[in-house]
Order: sequence, then C-alpha cells, then structure tokens
Amino acid sequence: MVKAKKFIYAKAFKGEPTLDNFKLVEEDDLPELKDGEILIEAIHLSVDPYMRPYMLAFPIGSLMIGGQVSKVIESKNGKFPVGSIVFAQAGWRTHTILNPAIQKINELTLLPDFRSVPYSSAIGACGMPGNTAYFGFLEICHPKEGETVVVTGAAGAVGSLVGQIAKIKGCKVIGFAGSDEKCRWLETELGFDKAINYKSENIEDQLKKAAPKGVDCYFDNVGGELSSVIIQQMNLFGRISVCGAISGYNDQKITVPAPQKYFVWNQLKMEGFIVHRWTDRWMEGITQMLKWIQEGKIKYEETVTKGFENMPKAFIDMLNGKNTGKAVVNV
Repeated sequence: MVKAKKFIYAKAFKGEPTLDNFKLVEEDDLPELKDGEILIEAIHLSVDPYMRPYMLAFPIGSLMIGGQVSKVIESKNGKFPVGSIVFAQAGWRTHTILNPAIQKINELTLLPDFRSVPYSSAIGACGMPGNTAYFGFLEICHPKEGETVVVTGAAGAVGSLVGQIAKIKGCKVIGFAGSDEKCRWLETELGFDKAINYKSENIEDQLKKAAPKGVDCYFDNVGGELSSVIIQQMNLFGRISVCGAISGYNDQKITVPAPQKYFVWNQLKMEGFIVHRWTDRWMEGITQMLKWIQEGKIKYEETVTKGFENMPKAFIDMLNGKNTGKAVVNV
C-alpha cells in the first residue's frame, strides 16, 4: 500500500512565512482505486507567489495548494495509463488519487510528448505561469509593434516570459529585477532591451532614460511604490495588466502615492486577472509556449530545490526573490 506525505497549513501567515506555518504529515495507506480513478506520484512540485495570499482563505489544517507534474503509477482509467505524465493541481503532496472525469483541464492535464523540453516546464513556461504570461499579457495589454513594455518581477517565472513574448511581438522591453545578476540575465540571455535593479538604482530616473517616449504597456507583478512610479510615466491610452502584488503579500500595512490622477490624465486602462479565466483555451497557451521554446524564441530558467521535505524552504526563498525564473521542487 502507498502512504502519502503532505504539507498542511499549520499556522496562519502573519508577515513573512516561516517554517512554523507548515507541518509535514504522513497519511495512512491510501484506499484501493475505484473504477475511473488514477494514482499519481509527484515528480516536480511548484511553489508560486499566489499561494501566500490564497492560503489566507483556507482554514488551519488545510492542504497547501499548488500544482505538480506527476507520473501515473496505478490506473483504472483507460485514458490515463500507467506511466503517463500529467499536470495535476494536487497540492503539496507526494501521492494523490484522482478521478479525471470530475477534473477541469487546468486541474488535471494529460501531457503530450514534450520531446526535448523537460516535463518540469509543465509547472513553468508550459504550464500555469506560461499561460499567465501568454493570456495575461496578450489579451489585456494588446501590444503593438514598436511599443514600449515594462515588466516588474521580470526575472521571475511569469515576468521573464512576458518580456520575451513582448520581444516576439516587436516591442521594446524594460524589466525590473532585484539584483545586478538578474538584470544581466534579462539583457544578455533573454534579450530585454534594458533591465533596472530597483534595489540599487534610482528607478524614476532610470526608467525615464530607458523609455524617453514613455510606457505603453505595463505588466505588473509587484504593485507598491515601484508600480506607482511606472504608472506616472505611462503614455496616453496605456494598458496595465495586473498579475500580482508580491511586494505587499507579507506587509500588514502599505502606503503608496495615489495614482488615480494619472489614470484620468492619460486615460489609462488597468485590469486585473486570474489565469483560469482562459480555462477553455488552456491548451492553446501551452501549445504555443512549447512551440516558441522548441523554436528557440523563448528561454526559461528553473531554480531547483531537491527533496519534498524542503517545500516550505523553497516557498520562503521564492517569496524573498532568491529564485531566477521558475522555482521548482524535485521529489
């Protein structure tokens, strides 16, 4: 019989998460499969910024939410034979029984042959973060060739992809990241036109130099004061796609300048989104991102932590910006 290990939400987040917020639990033997069910074993697990605010809505003792790439190790479902590789929104756990008939495609996906692209990308560039970049940028910002695009959190799993998609669309791309090393990576490896270290540089002056004609599209991953500065430099009819606000996830109180006057003066459009809005087009995004990777048009990076028991540390490190690209935990 198979025993599953899982992490539960053991203590409510207050400020920055600590190891005390999580508890590793071993379940009793999992039950035998019923007709139509499958048993999966995690291979790669994801830690993402959204988990920090989302878990506040769950009671203490709940399973930590999240996606994983898994292998089917037992099956009573002909469409998911043993050995199949799947993406599953199964949370922080090593083994899970699922019934594919009641799962949405963004919750359980039988992955196609990725060929030379590692399957870990199914929780990154060819998964939810990839679709977040693909749909969240293209469907909300509607970039036009020659426009200037700014991305915050540009060295993260989503931001690094948004910038490259913008380059594919013929835009000038400026990214903000938290270290000189990340900025060099954005410019030399990913083709960003300019990367600015928001921790060490004067962000207002540097943005004016990098975008002397202003900003047309802004993909916002961080919120806070940085976003306020960028919004002040946006052009008439600029578009803002709000993906997240990681700068404030651990803060109890946030004070930033009110940006409303810039929305009026420059007739800006700002729209937040959750990627599951495009569930009915889920495979469109994954297929396109995979194609761009195979064609060499998009590159991605993974910061890998080994060992399921290190999930909390990987999560905390990711929230503190210690990852470049996608944060992945390999079992």
